[in-house]
Amino acid sequence: MKKLILALILGFSGILSAQNSVSGTVTNLENQPLANVSVYAPELHKGTTTDTNGKYEFKNLPNGSFRLSFTFVGFTTQSKSISKLLKENTIDITLTESVFEMDEVVVSTPFNKLQSQNVMKVEHESIKTLQQKGTSTLIEGLATIPGVSQISTGTSIGKPVIRGLSGNRVLVYSQGVRIENQQFGDEHGLGLNDAGVESVEVIKGPASLLYGSDALGGVLYFNPEKFADANTFKANFSQKYFTNTQGSNSSIGLKTSTDNWKFLARGSFNTHSDYKIADGDRVTNTRYNETDFKTGIGYSNSSFSSVLRYNYNKLDLGMPEDGIAEQSSSKNTMFPRQGIFNHLLSLNNVIFFQNSKLDVDLGYIANDRSEFEDSNEASLHMRLNTFNYNAKYHFPKLGKIETILGVQGMHQTNKNSGEEYLIPDATTNDIGVFGTANYEWDNSVVQAGLRFDNRNITSIAHGTEGEEGYFLPLDRSFDSFNASLGYKTKLAEPLTLRLNVATGFRAPNLAELTSNGVHEGTNRYEIGNADLKTEQNVQTDLNLEFKNTHFEFFINGFYNHVNNYIFTSPTGETRDDNDVFAYVQDNAKLYGGEVGLHFHPHPLDWLHFETSFETVTGKKQNNDYLPLIPANNWNNTLRTEFKIKNWFEEGYASLNVSSTFAQKNVSGFETASDGYTLVNLGFGGTVKLGKHAFDVNLNGNNLFDKKYIAHLSRLKTDGIPNIGRNIVLGVNFNL
Repeated sequence: MKKLILALILGFSGILSAQNSVSGTVTNLENQPLANVSVYAPELHKGTTTDTNGKYEFKNLPNGSFRLSFTFVGFTTQSKSISKLLKENTIDITLTESVFEMDEVVVSTPFNKLQSQNVMKVEHESIKTLQQKGTSTLIEGLATIPGVSQISTGTSIGKPVIRGLSGNRVLVYSQGVRIENQQFGDEHGLGLNDAGVESVEVIKGPASLLYGSDALGGVLYFNPEKFADANTFKANFSQKYFTNTQGSNSSIGLKTSTDNWKFLARGSFNTHSDYKIADGDRVTNTRYNETDFKTGIGYSNSSFSSVLRYNYNKLDLGMPEDGIAEQSSSKNTMFPRQGIFNHLLSLNNVIFFQNSKLDVDLGYIANDRSEFEDSNEASLHMRLNTFNYNAKYHFPKLGKIETILGVQGMHQTNKNSGEEYLIPDATTNDIGVFGTANYEWDNSVVQAGLRFDNRNITSIAHGTEGEEGYFLPLDRSFDSFNASLGYKTKLAEPLTLRLNVATGFRAPNLAELTSNGVHEGTNRYEIGNADLKTEQNVQTDLNLEFKNTHFEFFINGFYNHVNNYIFTSPTGETRDDNDVFAYVQDNAKLYGGEVGLHFHPHPLDWLHFETSFETVTGKKQNNDYLPLIPANNWNNTLRTEFKIKNWFEEGYASLNVSSTFAQKNVSGFETASDGYTLVNLGFGGTVKLGKHAFDVNLNGNNLFDKKYIAHLSRLKTDGIPNIGRNIVLGVNFNL
């Protein structure tokens, strides 16, 4: 398969040759030219901006089909699909004003539509918007999106939860490649730094049709930083300071592009002391340090586009075991601690034919994870190497029907070299084939697809029978067929309806199949079950949206039935002073949704009010509650936008009140959690001093220093509160 894909890339790259160009003018409804409009071709990773006369131009464009998106703050985004080009083409665009969030091209779904055109409801957030909320980590920012929360260990480790599903049930993509970093562990974080990331897309619901196993609960799809516009050079430096952890986040990046070549590089360093709770005490050994480097090089011509990216991430994480003990503001981690090295290499190729295209993503991830108990010699050392591929052929459009046929696969090896074994040495192989079609007419769209997958897991015997770390050999194969059907229509001009039904699956992971030992991060002895079956689910989603000039309203509802849901259950035994938990299965159901509105009253053009409520309930077949289900949350934000003469632009000030309700619906071994309300303030904008400009933002999170314990905090069992007041100051200079 690898040879076939390489042959396709190399063999077709020089088939076609064309010297096509597209130019035009972007205006508003009064026919006035709009300057600084972003014009971007996602498949080509190529962009430009309009000049003072509203004009733009692209050269060396392929004959095949691709899209141009036109984006400008305060105006509705437009996406123009281009299928047949002449040597010279003129495409003029008229943008209409909009006070709401910009419409974005969705990359995580197969046909790359604008969200307003998409059959699936996908949440899209720019990293800049998340950073303006003052959160210290990427996962904290994600948890502000309705329907998304996190299982946290202090401020250093966070695992995403989408509508009550977490761990291996949520698939994470970065640079077009699925992230594999031993995500089965509760003490294993996201493993991504927000520097060099443009935006995130959240699919809330089964996406196995698009991504295979492990996309049972949803997908987080991170879009990397865009290259510079053609024939430009850009550099920037950003710095953030966090008062609570005396933390610092520094990042410097540069990028440049010609008509054909593009290059970027970004380095970041993140360091934090132990976090403080509301009474001023620090939680010992929650400190951490992170080094991140990203780079990319791309080339595009009239036949193909190719982008090679690399990401290196190093994490030094303290593991809090003693709660509130030794008080220190040191940033040097104590024992026990984790050391993690992650290398991600990705190659994206789009080959254009006359009326079709081939999209091929190749990825390699090397994850090196060590745990140090009381010395610098690792007691646990796991190396996970993963090669994956994803090839999609976009057939020529047949009338109003668009069709894609794809193949995906993964080859993964896990090797241990420490004294302790959490999971055995093993090899995993995935392969899946799928097809999906999109039919659009008038104001309606239907999208359907079918997929088959096979996963094979083999492991090697290890250890002595009856002792911790003993594993029998394993050879299991899991098959699954999955399908999806979606419908979108406009019930009226401002009212949109989306209805989706999809199935998903997840093969049990190595920890669930083979565990036999103490997981230090969870302080319990876990026993796997080699006879576990595949989780299989079907979910129904309903989305209703109303949007006019000054008012936006949405309601999302879902019902998710999961056969053979895998979870841990206490056996009543103890081993080595640790409670014993075994992996078991039961049918389960999860249901709930999100509702929200955004009000922009006229004539108060500077004022916005946003509110949202999210809820999820998870139950086993016998109506007992599932573990790790987030509490209900009601989030309210009052935001103003302003400008001060010519020296302060795009200014904003916000007041956020987030109320998390008590969680009383808990599983047998969980404890209930009290509700709490947090108040957050934000202020920022762009300061202009002559020809120089820089962005500034100031945030006060948990402003009243509320003492609280989140239901999904892993420090909850020890009664350790979450972070107290945190003031965050950030600046970003374009050099």
